[in-house]
Amino acid sequence: MIINAEDLILGRMATYIAKRALNGEKIDIVNCEKAIITGKKDDILAKFKQRANRGGPFHGPFYPKMPDRFVRRSIRGMLDYKRGRGRDAFKRIMCYISVPDEFKSGKIETIKEASRERLKTLNFITIGEICKFLKYKEW
Repeated sequence: MIINAEDLILGRMATYIAKRALNGEKIDIVNCEKAIITGKKDDILAKFKQRANRGGPFHGPFYPKMPDRFVRRSIRGMLDYKRGRGRDAFKRIMCYISVPDEFKSGKIETIKEASRERLKTLNFITIGEICKFLKYKEW
């Protein structure tokens, strides 16, 4: 199953994907940098800045700065990844920045339950903007 994360709310998308992965489906997520998190931009950026500065350079927790790894880490929070079933489900989930060539010819789906259209507010920020704020350098 290939899912387009563009304009999908990260938390709702993550719960849907975690349930599907626990049921044994292999899931590929494309356009991870275009997924969104709802809330005021300043509050969200302050939260992630504090989270990134926690610990030290040699002590955890370590949080990813790349959009694809950022989304995968969020989905990991919905799984019991330290036990067998959750670990296997986590291995079945792959995230990508933009759309790789191997998926361009495949059927790309979206999740209506997690769509931005269901929001009643215009306060949101994309994962790409958060990662740029966290000093992610695009190659």
